[in-house]
Amino acid sequence: MTAHIRARISLPPAGSLHLGSARLALLNWLLARHGGGQVLLRLADPAAPAGRNEAGDAAEDLTWLGLDWDDVIRPAERLARYGEAAEALKRAGRLYPCLESETELRAKRDWRVRRGKSPVYDRAMLKLTPDQLAAAEAGGKRPYWRFRLSGDAVAWTDRVLGRTEVKLASISDPVAVQADGTPLPVFATAVDDLDFGVTGIVRGADNVGGSGVHLDLLAALGGGTAIRLAHVPQLRVEDARFEGLTVRRLRGDGVRPVALTAHLAAVGSGRAAELREPLDLAATFDLAGYGGAAPVFDIGQLQALNRRALLACDFASVATRLPPGATEAFWLAVRGSFDLLGEAAGWWDVVAGSIVPPVIEGEAMFLRAALALLPAEPWTCEVWAVWSRALQGATGRGPEAAAGPLRLALTGEDHGPELSALLPLIGRARAAQRLQLAAA
Repeated sequence: MTAHIRARISLPPAGSLHLGSARLALLNWLLARHGGGQVLLRLADPAAPAGRNEAGDAAEDLTWLGLDWDDVIRPAERLARYGEAAEALKRAGRLYPCLESETELRAKRDWRVRRGKSPVYDRAMLKLTPDQLAAAEAGGKRPYWRFRLSGDAVAWTDRVLGRTEVKLASISDPVAVQADGTPLPVFATAVDDLDFGVTGIVRGADNVGGSGVHLDLLAALGGGTAIRLAHVPQLRVEDARFEGLTVRRLRGDGVRPVALTAHLAAVGSGRAAELREPLDLAATFDLAGYGGAAPVFDIGQLQALNRRALLACDFASVATRLPPGATEAFWLAVRGSFDLLGEAAGWWDVVAGSIVPPVIEGEAMFLRAALALLPAEPWTCEVWAVWSRALQGATGRGPEAAAGPLRLALTGEDHGPELSALLPLIGRARAAQRLQLAAA
């Protein structure tokens, strides 16, 4: 059952969402909304530089994608709570002070690796006595604090992977609190999940070990086993040109949000992409199919979906993204003829600019005949039918045979919107000039 799930979406401290992060955010949102549950938005961690926009580009990305949330977790406002939780774990012996520098830790790791031993932290600081700690602090040192893992195997029934187990002895005790008292996300997120009643999380399958640590922290903090985890294979981008691609970049290129959410929801699910709004996707959402091979982001599939999405867009929804002066008639003529909204600018140049068509070898006589038979203005949507009938009578070429060279001469392209829609926008003067150039 997925009813009443409280899912968490954690935002990065800066920048737009990368595709992998956007997919996990979407899956968490769909998981919650499918059963009428709630979505919690966790903002940047408290270690982020002061003054930074706490929501920033990533939250705007979520809004643009059509994802909302019911409550917001603001770590910067919860420092006192983190401090209280840390003190409780210190008293329980689950947080212990450490003084080793990163250089010392690196030397330790290298020494162990050279001897064929595990690089897991050796817990040497557990032997630190209160007197030694006091002396170090008197000398100006400040300890940071590690969480002592229980050493047990943590197991759970994963929504995607099924029975899953993490041996905590194979993981280094994580640093939970920095020397200046700042809680790190590994610790603060566990406190937040406990306090806000998070019950469902979708994570990447590469983070199963981290989930084991998370569950151990929750248990140490007094939480039960209410959280149900799901680990999906990590999104792969096989084409190096699209590595590091962000939601903001795709948005700027003219990808529609409904196309991106449809692709991200479908990839790796074993189901075909459905061009539906997020709430509609949530109605039939099921994690059962996400445990297969690593999903691959396919720019071609996204573009095909986006072309369909653009075809369904009315003029008002895209007007601000079109070139200055572009009209509703123009949009209705060209939509569905390109993969990205930004490509509309090229077609605006076709109908309102001064493109130079190529000289079409072997078609000079036909193009001159077409020029001579150009109908008089005004031009309506019937002008192509009138012109093509005249051409067929004079040259023997039917509409299909005539369309190829005429399209290339009039638009500079060998495919695109219907000529019946383009001709009234291009106008007789431009058409005549282009036919002359193409016949030269």
